[in-house]
Amino acid sequence: MKTIFTTGQVAKICKVAPRTVSKWFDSGRLRGYRIPGSQDRRIPREHLIRFLKEHGMPLGELEDEAVGKVLLVGSDTVIRNNLTEHMPPDVFKLEYANSGFEAGIQAESLHPDCVVIDFVMGRNDAIMIAQNLKKNNEYAETVLIGLLNDEDNSAGFDRTIFNETFRKPFDAALLAERIRTLVGRRKQLA
Repeated sequence: MKTIFTTGQVAKICKVAPRTVSKWFDSGRLRGYRIPGSQDRRIPREHLIRFLKEHGMPLGELEDEAVGKVLLVGSDTVIRNNLTEHMPPDVFKLEYANSGFEAGIQAESLHPDCVVIDFVMGRNDAIMIAQNLKKNNEYAETVLIGLLNDEDNSAGFDRTIFNETFRKPFDAALLAERIRTLVGRRKQLA
């Protein structure tokens, strides 16, 4: 993961000429620093990401690091809509899966930072999805959140599979904030 970029590297990411990046830098719109005793400019990752977001430019290869990816599994449309409302699209990318099979396919392509599993799909299916994700080393750092129904109690399954559990009904803003905090520990989100 690169933390400092040259003007040429920024130009490739932004798909512009290096001279354009130099102008952004010299005008103060793109923050960074000059190498002492040289005219070379360097742009730290966080300044580049902020610049791209402020100007509505695509993040390109930086999107993986600048956007939190959340996979909602088995959730109903009310939860989806409420969560979407509290998670800005420029900071979080939300994807949905209706079954364990879909969740596996989505996880493979999305590589989510957080997977929210709704127990409405069935307790055994929800636990199986969580266990399968935990077994795979690619998802060792993935945050798992379980949404429990009233019938689901903590007895009978290992709650340590999940980083967090929420019992329905719950405040979607609280869930969104918890996701933001847990994912933000791993990524630099705006």
